Order: sequence, then C-alpha cells, then structure tokens
Amino acid sequence: MRKNRLAVWSKRVVIGLVGLIVLAIAAGCLYLRGSLAQLEGTVQAAGLESGASVARDEHGVPVISGGSRLDVAYATGFVHAQERYFQMDLLRRVSSGELSELFGARALPLDKSHRLHRFRARAELALAAMPPADRALLDRYVAGVNAGLEKLSAKPFEYSLIGMPPRAWAPADSLLVIWAMYFDLQGSQEPRELARGWFRDHATDEQRAFLAPESTQWDAPLDAQSIAAPEIAIPAAPPAWWGKPKAGGAAHTDPKVAAAELLNTVGSNNWAVAGARSDTGGAIVSDDMHLGIQLPAIWYRAALQFPDGKGGQRRVVGVTLPGAPVVVVGSNGHVAWGFTNSYGDYLDLIKLDTDPAKPGQVRTQAGWETPVLHEETILIKGEPAAKLAVRETSLGPIREAMGHSYAIHWVAHTAAAVNVNARNLEFADTLEQALAIAPTMGIPAQNFVGGDDKGNIGWTIAGALPRRAPAGVAATYPLSADDQAGVWTGWLKPEEYPKVVNPAGGQLATANSRQLAGAGAELLGDGGFDLGARTHQVRDDLTALGPKTDVKKVYAVTLDDRAIFMTAWRERAIAALDGKAVEGNASRAEALKMLKDRWTGKASVDSVGYRITRAYMYALYDILFESANEEMAKIDPKSTMAAVTSRWPVVVARVLDQQPAGWLPPQYASWQALQLAALDRVIADLTRDGKPLAKATWGERNTAASAHPFAAVVPVLGKYLKVAPDMLSGDQHMPRVAGPSFGQSERLTVSPGHEEQGIFNMPGGQSGHPLSPYFLDGRGDWLSGRESPLLPGPATHTLTFVK
Repeated sequence: MRKNRLAVWSKRVVIGLVGLIVLAIAAGCLYLRGSLAQLEGTVQAAGLESGASVARDEHGVPVISGGSRLDVAYATGFVHAQERYFQMDLLRRVSSGELSELFGARALPLDKSHRLHRFRARAELALAAMPPADRALLDRYVAGVNAGLEKLSAKPFEYSLIGMPPRAWAPADSLLVIWAMYFDLQGSQEPRELARGWFRDHATDEQRAFLAPESTQWDAPLDAQSIAAPEIAIPAAPPAWWGKPKAGGAAHTDPKVAAAELLNTVGSNNWAVAGARSDTGGAIVSDDMHLGIQLPAIWYRAALQFPDGKGGQRRVVGVTLPGAPVVVVGSNGHVAWGFTNSYGDYLDLIKLDTDPAKPGQVRTQAGWETPVLHEETILIKGEPAAKLAVRETSLGPIREAMGHSYAIHWVAHTAAAVNVNARNLEFADTLEQALAIAPTMGIPAQNFVGGDDKGNIGWTIAGALPRRAPAGVAATYPLSADDQAGVWTGWLKPEEYPKVVNPAGGQLATANSRQLAGAGAELLGDGGFDLGARTHQVRDDLTALGPKTDVKKVYAVTLDDRAIFMTAWRERAIAALDGKAVEGNASRAEALKMLKDRWTGKASVDSVGYRITRAYMYALYDILFESANEEMAKIDPKSTMAAVTSRWPVVVARVLDQQPAGWLPPQYASWQALQLAALDRVIADLTRDGKPLAKATWGERNTAASAHPFAAVVPVLGKYLKVAPDMLSGDQHMPRVAGPSFGQSERLTVSPGHEEQGIFNMPGGQSGHPLSPYFLDGRGDWLSGRESPLLPGPATHTLTFVK
C-alpha cells in the first residue's frame, strides 16, 4: 500500500514538473510572440499631418504610404522599430562606443577604440546645424520609432535575454547609424596607414614601388580600357623580412582555419547600361553591396509612396537602413541608383611633434596647439563605469602607435560627414540632378552609379571630398607635421567632383578598384583599392551582353562565379606538381588529380580544384609575408601586407613567373620547392583528421554561417537564430562575392520607370524576430539567385495610422 502511494505521488510530482515546464515554455512563447510586429489594425498617432498606412505583402515587404513625406517617415520609423529595434540599437552603440552597457566588460576594448572618436558628441553638433526641413523629417521618424517600440506588447526578446530595458531612440541615434557605416566602410584605413608606415620603414623606395604598385593589368577604370603604366623593375634584392619564417612557426593556409578569409573582403558591385542598349529605352542599374551577413539582414526592403508636390504621387522602392528614414539604394521611377565603397584616401595619420619646452602641446601643420582633454564615461553592465581620456587636436583625436602620437585626421570627424541629404534623391527626375545631389550626401564616400528613364547613365562620388594638395602615393603613408599633403582646405564643390557620363560603350561598372586612369584620380587618392579583377570581369560581362539587353541579363552578371583570376594560379600549381614532384608522393599526386579533374572553372560548391588553388595562393602569401605580418600585428591586429596592398597576388605571381635572382627565400632549394612547400601546407590542412582530399570541396569550406548575435550566447536558441549551413558558390575575385558570413547583402537590378520588371533578393527576411514568418523569408531566392520581383506584391496585411 505504501509503495503504491509512493508511486502515485512520484507520478504526480513528475506530471507536475512536466506541467510546470510546459507552462514555462508556453509562457516564454507567449512572451516572445508579444514582441512580434503589429501587422494589422489602426494606430492612433499624434502629430500626423494626414495619415499613413503600411501594406505588407506575403513576404512582409511593405508599401508605406502617407499623405505627406513626414507621415511616411513616422510610419517607416514605426515599422523599423517593431521589426528591427535591437539591430538599430547595436548600430548606434557600435559607433558611439556604448556596447558595454549591454554586454559587459567583454565589449570594453571595442568601445574604447570607437569612443576615441566621440561620435555621440559630434552627432549633437550635427543636429544643431541641421536645416529645419531635415530636422523635421528626422524628428517624425524618431517619433515613429518610439511609438513602434512602445506599441509592442513585450519588449524585443533580446532585451529579456540580457536583462536590460531598451533605451528610447533619439535624433542623434539616426546619425550614429550612419557613423556605424563609416566604421564598416572606412574603418580599415587607419590600420592600413599604420601598416604602410611599418612597410615604409622596412623597405627601400624601389622595393616599395614593386611590392605595392599603384595599378596592375587587372584594373578596369571608367575612363580608359586600362591604366597605362611602365612595368616596375624587380629590385636586385627583397626586403629582409621577405620569406622569413615567423617566430611562431607555419600558419594554416586554408581560409577555413586561417585569417586569410578576411583579407580584402569589404566591397560591392554596381553597374549601369545605357538606354541605347536596353530593351526599355531607359537605363538599367544593378547594385549588390558586399557586407558582413548576419541575422537579421542589414537592409529592410520597402516602397515609400507620398505626394510629389506636383499633384501626383512619388514611389521610391529599394532598401532602407533601420535607424534612418530614407531609401539607401533603389529607384524613384525616374532615376535609379546604387553604391559601392569608393576606397579613396579619406583618412590621414599625422605624426605630432612635441617639445620639452612646450609641455602639453603638440605641433601640427598649423603650428603648436594644446589638445583639448575630454573624459568619456563608458557604462559597463554589472561593473563600475570606465573612464577614457581623449585628447583631441584641431585635426582629430590622438592615437598612440609605433612609439609616436598621431592625430587621426578623418572625414568622419567633420561636419560634412553625416546628414539626411539622401532624401533629395527621392525627388530627382534626371540623372543630372542625381549627380548634383550625390556630392552633398553625408555618408562614407561611395561610388555613385545612376541611370534615368531617358537612358542616361553616370558615375560620381557620393559624400564629402576634402580639398587637399595633390600628394599621390605619399598621402597613403603616415605624414609628418611638415607634410602639406595632410592639409585640408575645405571641401570640393559638387561641380568639382570627377564624373563620367554616358560613356561611348554604353556601360559603367565599379567594384572597389581604381576608378580613373586620368583626370580626377588625384582628388580621390588610394585608400586601399581592390586589385581590379572583379571590376575587370564585370566590365567584360557587360560588354558580352551585346548591343541590346534587358534587366534579367544585366542581373545575371551578379551571379557570375567564373574563376577567371584564379585560372593562372591553378596553372602554376599544376606546373609545380610535375612528374618528379609527385613521384612516390601519393598526397601530391592526389592534389594534382583534383586540380585537373575537379576543376569546374568556377568557384562552385563541388570544386576541389578551386579550393586547392585558392589555398595555394594564400599559402604563398603566408610563406612570403608571415614575418612582416607578425611584426605589423604588434602595431594593430588589422595591419597586414594585405592591408598595405590588395595587389599582392599580382606581385607574388610576377615573382614566381620571373624567378628573379636574390628573391628566393634561402630555406628553399628552388622556386619549385617553395611552391611545393605551399602545396604541402594546403594538402595537410585539407586532409586534417584523416579527411580524404576528394571531399575538400569549395562548398565544404564556403558554408553559410550567418547568425543572430545571440546565437552563440544562448545555445538553446541557437538553432533558431542561425541559417542552415548551405554551401555557397562564389568568392572574392569575381562578381558573385560569397563567404560564410560575408557577401552580397542585397541584389537589385532595375530600369527606372519599369520597376515592375525589377529584380531583388537578399540573404534574410524583413523581421529580426525568429518567430516571425518573415525572419528568413526570401533567403532561398538569394541562395539560388532566383529573379524575385523588386516591387512588393498584393497586400495581405494592412496597418493604418490615423490622427
């Protein structure tokens, strides 16, 4: 009897525990669902001029309509907050150096490096100087953001996980979102200058000219077929660090286990085809911006519709950046536009002089001055706040590096760095008007490529360009207080910007490499141009489309994964693996077989040959530059020879092909021995843990790894916050740029005035909430390259805003 009672009570306890667990799970799900966006109904909104609505299609893509542009701004802010508030919060905090408040001391090093720039204080100054109409737009957007956050039944789920409430949005935060893009798009310029400073100190002029050329045969400028330049002679001897093993021994060479994956990756593609070559008679513009790919996707798709002030309606369709009230890339029905990072030289490091007779002072090009001391307070979750002393000169904040003090003279620190002038593109009716607007935009300087419904196409720079004395390559190194190259005397006027309009070939393309061979190049400088292979391939692809083409064919260029640049590297690897090299060496023989039989001519997921070829190139990079990289890393973790020059593969290829006397590292008996050492490293890495080489496909390495920032923090939710490990075609030196967590953040191709033919896809959905049906909606189209429509479809949910 007693045993029966015990059994009954045990069952009841178990049932009770299970019930509690079920209730807890149910409560958690209900709570999470409370933070889903409101899709339907009516919202009372203070301050509306007329009214607005958000009509979402089956994929969650909205048409945001209103009786005025300000009402549309309010509704856009509301939608951004409900779908993406945590993403917005991270963007403002990463630029202002405020992540530690959410994540604790582990974020403090990043906060300190970013707080040095004092962007929140600069944002308040920018707001004070903002024109009233722009401030009104921003204020209505901010009001919508805070209303959207407040209307959620529960705060966004991320805040529950970290135990912190969300902080309200402020106008300054929208400007900080723009500054976050400065770190993304120009953040490499400071470590690049430091790397080049070390390079200058450890190589002769002749060695530097050869190892870091200003152009190569791969460049495809907008104003010429190529860049005419005499071939630089290979110096008699290399620098002392060339080919010298680093102290720590050999590095891994396959990017799956090495940092090589991160080399020369930030970039984008855009191009335009003139109306004379299009089936619509209007221009065709295509854009795919390459950024880190996480969840949610960085962009939020939308079509904004509002009165045009002429008795009609203006529709602007494209992508917005949550945190800002404008369409970043898209089409307004008359003009379409896209961006790629321009990689001009927009940051100088100025070495400051000091004098014991002038304590506390430093000398810049303008003379002696006393830096202003700012004490920044960094809030840290669970710990006392940290203090950071920032010394600021008239040129910018001071950084210590290489035993010296440097002023960071960066466009991002200036009043011209941020604004909402991108809104003016909404009303541009012609390419000429758009090209005049682009230079006034407060964004990191971008290649602006646009086209209009009349068929005109053109390129210029969007963003502020400093007026400075022509300095050429000298300005790409740290400058002294006596170097006039570091003196900026205001800003170029829009009419002074370089432009290319309606070129004879009826096409334009940029992909982060050098834009100009002739006049205007000196206005931009070189802030780390790509070597040009991608631009070269895009240009040739567009030419191959022939005299007449259409949106689908122009879009297809974004999916070109042919390994044109890597083909010669494959041939070098095969030549090194000759009969003598493979005799008695089964591993090398298998590698040779893979290079010949498992090579598709593309960065395709099934290609073993491509993976071996790519890793072989990077193994040579490690062997030849690892000593230099080891020394530069002591200055800044991002300072490398790849930062010194993205053209290093062309230089290494020339050395291998010409085999100059004196350049063979002494530990190798021959140039073939050097290459075999590289290949042996590759084989060892790819067959680690006994894996057959035949299974080491490019897709096995290039596997999608995008995730929500909390995927690793909360393992129990990890599977819901990650993408599937899809194998990805494409790589860096081809139009279809793809990496595990980097690549084409959107693909958009459109002929203005014919938006119904437009094509769009991106690697994530509209919502940042894993329980939303829109969390990953559309990712399949991005993976397959499907020609999904740019315009939103019929409305399935409508949310209305009334006074």
